[in-house]
Amino acid sequence: MIIERVELRVIRMQLKEPFETSFGREHDREAILVTVYADGLEGWGEVVASRDFGYSYETIETAWHVLRTFLIPAVLGQEIPDVETVARIGERLRGHPMARAGLEAAFWDLFARRAGLSLARYLGGVRERVPVGVSIGLQPTDEILLEKIRGYLEEGYQRIKVKIKPGRDVEMIAAIRRMFPEIPLMADANSAYRLEDADRLAALDEFRLMMIEQPFHWDDLYEHSLLQARLRTPICLDESIHTARHARAALEMGACRIINIKPGRVGGLLEAKRIHDLCHARGVPVWCGGMLETGIGRAANVALASLPGFTLPGDLSASDRYYHEDLIDPPFVLNPDGTLSVPTGPGLGVHVDRRKVDRATVRMEAFQR
Repeated sequence: MIIERVELRVIRMQLKEPFETSFGREHDREAILVTVYADGLEGWGEVVASRDFGYSYETIETAWHVLRTFLIPAVLGQEIPDVETVARIGERLRGHPMARAGLEAAFWDLFARRAGLSLARYLGGVRERVPVGVSIGLQPTDEILLEKIRGYLEEGYQRIKVKIKPGRDVEMIAAIRRMFPEIPLMADANSAYRLEDADRLAALDEFRLMMIEQPFHWDDLYEHSLLQARLRTPICLDESIHTARHARAALEMGACRIINIKPGRVGGLLEAKRIHDLCHARGVPVWCGGMLETGIGRAANVALASLPGFTLPGDLSASDRYYHEDLIDPPFVLNPDGTLSVPTGPGLGVHVDRRKVDRATVRMEAFQR
């Protein structure tokens, strides 16, 4: 198909409550939405880069620059036969996976719509519902955290993930286990620890965690392999896995036993699927991580999580976990069994409400062939 028009928007959405990790605290969320037009159809994608750096070196400004200066000119007015072509264009850049993933996601939506298939089916998904958990940011006190956990369990979430950092770890996890001895529980460190903290991390073994996510540096595999050899608890790698090659190396080195797959982190759904396929063939569990996506990015993640290797609950959550009003209609809601339903309509399978998008838009630019 010939790409006729591409639109970029920066949106800003107020979070229902601040979300704090070892990187800092967010009160609202900015993201870039990408819309691609061809053959009377449109496809939507979401760039998950944040306003500030922390989780990634990418930001709203770097992604905007890369998209408008390099990626959009490479596809605008061009015959694009498949998503693989878009991925190859993106791979010419070294880095910038979030910018690339946002554009690629719009093409996945576009091509799935043209095929008359849901994105889940287009990707090879096999599930009608996907199990989901909830991620809880750092809280001022253990008492506040425990009440939040109680509330999310009552809502029906199947798994609880809590953020940890030095000084807010062993004692906090112990308090959770005293009150909730049997819940599926994991801890996410977001690279807050160093190898000299290994004994403190090993103390978490007694709490029967599902996993400890990304304890060490965002680009490290070697020291994670040393730590995993000392722990009974599985290490899950997130920031360290940038491509399927990194995933293969991590598994060969024994750096982790579980992998968190985020399309934005690895450059798009195509590379995410490659990582899934590698892990599925080796019997390594994977789950789909979240980046506070709107319903647009969430729909793509839910479609990905319908693939057979996603055997652990993902950080997907209902729309009202983070936002008073989502950009899609209807929003994602949590089913009584702790799952989200996989959309079945063409493409993303959700209706993007342009009035809500317009209200959230703080910057917009269109590119016409």
